[in-house]
Amino acid sequence: MSRYRRAAALALLLAALAAAGCGLGPGSGVGSVSLTVSRDYGAERLEAPLSEEAAESDTVMRVLDRNADISTRYGGGFVQSIDGLSAATHGGDRFDWFFYVNGVESPVGAADFSLHGGEAIWWDYRDWSAASRVPAVVGSWPEPFVHGYEGEAHRVEVVCEGGGMACGLVRSRLKAAGASPATGRSGEIRVLVGPWARLRRDPSAAQLQGGPQVSGVFGEFVRLGGGYRLRGLDEGGEPSHDFGPEAGLVAATRRYEAPPVWLVTGATAAAVRAAAGLLDAADLRDHYAVATEAGRETPLPVRRP
Repeated sequence: MSRYRRAAALALLLAALAAAGCGLGPGSGVGSVSLTVSRDYGAERLEAPLSEEAAESDTVMRVLDRNADISTRYGGGFVQSIDGLSAATHGGDRFDWFFYVNGVESPVGAADFSLHGGEAIWWDYRDWSAASRVPAVVGSWPEPFVHGYEGEAHRVEVVCEGGGMACGLVRSRLKAAGASPATGRSGEIRVLVGPWARLRRDPSAAQLQGGPQVSGVFGEFVRLGGGYRLRGLDEGGEPSHDFGPEAGLVAATRRYEAPPVWLVTGATAAAVRAAAGLLDAADLRDHYAVATEAGRETPLPVRRP
């Protein structure tokens, strides 16, 4: 074959590969993803939330890099700074960037997290002195119930532990959001609904008793008389606010590599119903966990004065 024919054949081959998306360029789109950047447990947004189309080759890091000025460390696998806000120690407290995809802390670095479409990416700059890991958060509602987590869809099981009418409300909110109900298979995301005296028997829920370092939740239920009261903790894991008897809580946690578990709970039946009423974007968005009392929502951790 002549040199010119070889060149022509190569050009045709390259054109065919490009049309098929076979390793040249970003490849075809996989669907839209959203990006949120905040600080201090979601208390302040640093970038306006955006949504864009992701390509086959996209990772969490690439999406962030396209939309913010970043620096990295460890060979480019981890974020050091976003728009000039860098990992540092302030007053003895350690601050760094953490990211969640569909409300679940990633087991791999941002450069290694491939996207499949439908992901809600949330970067947050926070003090991690009291909790080096926060395995799951509620602030990406309705995720992970719609698109799952870690690239796989998961059905949702509502576990009613004495939750009464709150259980029906939770199911209706999940259905309206587009969640797929459980079919009895393993690997499902559980939503535990009921008073804390019942939920505390579940191993995942019981992690709250170990504090934020164990559960990632900056709230705890303390014994008071013959029942329990919800107490909010600050960023350092210290007691900050004692809620009343009708206070409810919506939080998420995760035990080992099992699916995340959401808690819709409180000390009383009324508190559980109030917590169930928080299951919407207006009340949960950009929050790690949320307490409610007398119609007022308080994001957790409780901010220091």
